[in-house]
Amino acid sequence: MTTTSRTTLFCLHGLGLNAAVFDALRHELGDEIDVVAIDLPGFGGEPAASGTDVDDMVALVERRIRAHGAARWLLLGHSMGGKVATLAAARVLDGSASVFGLAGVVLLAASPPTPEPMDDESRTAMLDTAAGERIDEAAAREFVDDNIGEALPADLDALAMDAVRASDPAAWRAWLRRGSLEDRGVALEPLPYPALVVAGGADSDLGEDAQRQLVAPWFPRARVEVLEGAAHFLMLERPAELARLIRDFAETACSGPLAPPGVARLIASDRTSARTRSILARRAISDDPEYAPSALTSSQLELLRVLAARLVPQDGPAIDVAARVDAQLAAGSGDGWRHVTLPPDIEAYRRALDGLERWRSEPPEKWDELLDKIADGQVEVDGLEPAALTAWLEDATVDLVRQWLAHPATMAEIGFDGFATGGDRVRIQGFIELSAGSREDWEPEEVAS
Repeated sequence: MTTTSRTTLFCLHGLGLNAAVFDALRHELGDEIDVVAIDLPGFGGEPAASGTDVDDMVALVERRIRAHGAARWLLLGHSMGGKVATLAAARVLDGSASVFGLAGVVLLAASPPTPEPMDDESRTAMLDTAAGERIDEAAAREFVDDNIGEALPADLDALAMDAVRASDPAAWRAWLRRGSLEDRGVALEPLPYPALVVAGGADSDLGEDAQRQLVAPWFPRARVEVLEGAAHFLMLERPAELARLIRDFAETACSGPLAPPGVARLIASDRTSARTRSILARRAISDDPEYAPSALTSSQLELLRVLAARLVPQDGPAIDVAARVDAQLAAGSGDGWRHVTLPPDIEAYRRALDGLERWRSEPPEKWDELLDKIADGQVEVDGLEPAALTAWLEDATVDLVRQWLAHPATMAEIGFDGFATGGDRVRIQGFIELSAGSREDWEPEEVAS
């Protein structure tokens, strides 16, 4: 399957800042991760006319990511940008965003999707900062000093000051009066993406407590880190430590197989319906290395992984098809039928795996012999007669292969793009070229070959 050693990290800044504040982080990450920072409306080079509402900001981010064309990427949001990043990730997950390839989310002192925890006095003081047509130097100095734990190096301090002074006061006020107060949690489901949530130990409003209580719960796979002594401008205060955390996070978040760029573009295109794009986005999320089984015991799951390695061997980064089958069993979302000789699916799996436990330590070649004997009806275990165990092995093999085939990277590997015929437009022409070796104009070369 196609893989890449280079991941793109799209970065969204906080209030009063701009894309340039991620330069130090870009330097620390070097050639390992491609850092692409985006100016939000009213900051840096992006005019407020692009739209200062939260939805406007999310739409702008989607356009920038789509134009970039990254096949696999992470989304980083700082402060105000954290709320934007969370809502953008939700749109990727539900398929409404015309982008594909999100692998994980990094949140730095993030504003939550619910109203930001800020008292009226602080909000009024921040609004006073942007009361005029421009933010003056004294107000900018106070804002920067209030958001750092200790003095910044001279070059980074100057960068922060320039960013604050160049901010459009209208965009600043729009965030404080509207965006930061909006409650988007009402319509938001927990997001299954891997997430790295970083707090500054000296941050007041959006410090560790806020991150653990208001931000991390939206990401069941969130890992929370605290940079002691740092305050709110984490990417300026601790770029080296932050780079280390992101590097480690990316290694896990981007560990699964990758759909090649052409296939990612096809999934993101209007040839693919939002519902299908959502399904494929969920399937493409990397497996949780700390996955806790729901239908099987930990021992049964480990044994199913032994079987999966023999029944569905994979080259390169592997999909944890056994864990995905466990989740399927827990959700009751199988193929809807069972062999007459077998009990319900979960019970059949439990009995079969418990009965096969005594072979756990056998070498691979012995497992191959055992599986052949089971398929031929020559093995009986407690709770399942030979014919029933044969039927179970057939079902288990189908389940494991289905989970492998369902992944977008596998679809590309076997040359399947049949999902791209039913977009949400009134009518999209399906396949015309049906002969062997033929190719539609819109089909990516990675699939056609």
